[in-house]
Amino acid sequence: MKLTFLGSGGGRFSAISQRRMTGGFRIDNINGKNYHIDPGPGALIRTYQFGFDPRNLSGVFVSHAHTDHYNDAEILIEAMTKGMTRRYGTIFGSTSVLNGFEKWGPCISAYHQSKSNTVLLKPDEVVEADGIEVKGTKTQHGDPAGVGFQLNYNGFKVSYTSDTGYFDELGECHEGADILIASVLRPGNRTINGHMCSRNFIDLINKVKPKVAVMTHLGLKMISSNPVTEAKKISKETGVKVLAAFDGLSFNVNYNNPKRFRIISLKDTESHAHSTSHSLYDSERKNSYQLAFKNNEFDELSILRKRKN
Repeated sequence: MKLTFLGSGGGRFSAISQRRMTGGFRIDNINGKNYHIDPGPGALIRTYQFGFDPRNLSGVFVSHAHTDHYNDAEILIEAMTKGMTRRYGTIFGSTSVLNGFEKWGPCISAYHQSKSNTVLLKPDEVVEADGIEVKGTKTQHGDPAGVGFQLNYNGFKVSYTSDTGYFDELGECHEGADILIASVLRPGNRTINGHMCSRNFIDLINKVKPKVAVMTHLGLKMISSNPVTEAKKISKETGVKVLAAFDGLSFNVNYNNPKRFRIISLKDTESHAHSTSHSLYDSERKNSYQLAFKNNEFDELSILRKRKN
């Protein structure tokens, strides 16, 4: 099994600025199947730029009805079904994503759902698809119907929190995870409603005790504070190997010993917005930061302040 991050940015302002890509991530060759998880803006382009083919997908997962998680889902479904000419694959999604819930969604049209099997994910409910058990996990986020999920293949578990604030039962939702992938928007102890910060991630890791933990969906404050340093602090405090995702991070999973893997940095030489491009360090990165600062685009803090006023 291989994990590849086609984007490590998250939150509306990180997505708008593209200081980090927002293409979600792929799980390839789990029971011979390939899945794209939360394909946000640019997922299709990033798929090709990092050397993958969207036509070999077996399924698409969408956790909730926010654009940075579902934007490219329909075009990937079209690729998976050979332009909607073949019935193939599975679409996994929350109630808001597949059916709509109050003001959220639906995010995938009935037309795009018509050529694939659909699996509705709800918290604490387990379904079997493609020889894999998939459990929906509870979240506390802006979309009240949103979910995370845990994939269980022959007892090996990969968990993804999706966007959620920290709550006491979150560790139980992802119990037994060998690999824990979490959306960690902010560094340190300061968080905002519906998202986790580094302190929350430490608490979650201490409860779940995974073999490997990966933080992704990084907000502008996290990106600016050096996520690698933050990951090292978390690893030191928890005793668990913690990775800060970057655009193009890829590694093969050793089922018998998940701690043993070699990080692969996939190169995206064609993209001007690659977060690891050396040519981007000065002018373009500075420009994207200045634009974000000018517009008060630091995570969702400015929106929350406006609402309070």
